[in-house]
Amino acid sequence: MKGHQTHMGYVREKPPVRGRRLSRLHAGTAYCSSLLHSPLSPTELCPDSPEEKPTAACASAEVQKLTGFWGLVNNAGISTFGETGWLPMETYEKFADVNLLGSIRTTLAFLPLLRKYKGRIVFMSSIIAYFTLGNGIYSMTKAAIEKFCDALRLEMKKFGVQVCIIQPGNYAPSTKIQPPVSAEQIWSELSEEEKAVYNKEYVEERANFFNRILSEGSTNGNEVVDAMVDALTSPAPKARYMVAKLKEKALVFVCALFPTVVMDSVLSYALSKVKLA
Repeated sequence: MKGHQTHMGYVREKPPVRGRRLSRLHAGTAYCSSLLHSPLSPTELCPDSPEEKPTAACASAEVQKLTGFWGLVNNAGISTFGETGWLPMETYEKFADVNLLGSIRTTLAFLPLLRKYKGRIVFMSSIIAYFTLGNGIYSMTKAAIEKFCDALRLEMKKFGVQVCIIQPGNYAPSTKIQPPVSAEQIWSELSEEEKAVYNKEYVEERANFFNRILSEGSTNGNEVVDAMVDALTSPAPKARYMVAKLKEKALVFVCALFPTVVMDSVLSYALSKVKLA
């Protein structure tokens, strides 16, 4: 890569970073540049698109401007709370479009450059890909992106392209991806059919339970950033980086190695205080 202008592409779903977060981005860029022995230029894809959603055509336009490409980080994501029947189909479509299809679109657009320069592709997943406690719609998209990455990682080996997955635990206080939920708002948005099944007290209990989980999350978001940097710059990056607390890793361990009935029992016990009536 020496002697070439090297680019790192990224997509945002929220407004640009400011203040300390912007300084961290610049610091990370400088650090990666020193490791690669060439200038590293972060490239934001389609920053002015009305829907803040990258498209293959938009990304391809950016590709034409690049003379080198080292890594692609798929980090765009959204989250929400709600049991399966509480959310309309439009919400499911939006989540699949942003959390899953958005990453796939961007990856496909940049595959030619990534293969040419033997680059890296980093995907932001979550330990929630293994289990769920109130945000099944988010779990669904993260489980899907994991399988996409598994296929892509094997297919890219012959080109020297490495694919890595970052699996953070609960970093809600740091990333703000999931703000505290409002039981009143959830109840007001439920259909009459759902209100006939779930009483308001149940919704309040579930919302309070979920908010307690959010409040227990880590504020050290730099741990996730460090994993992303390692995935981009390490001579031997890991296929998966699980960045989580010990109890979160234990849940994943139980989910991966024990029968489903065991994990169901663990999660059912955690929810045992939340009753319909």
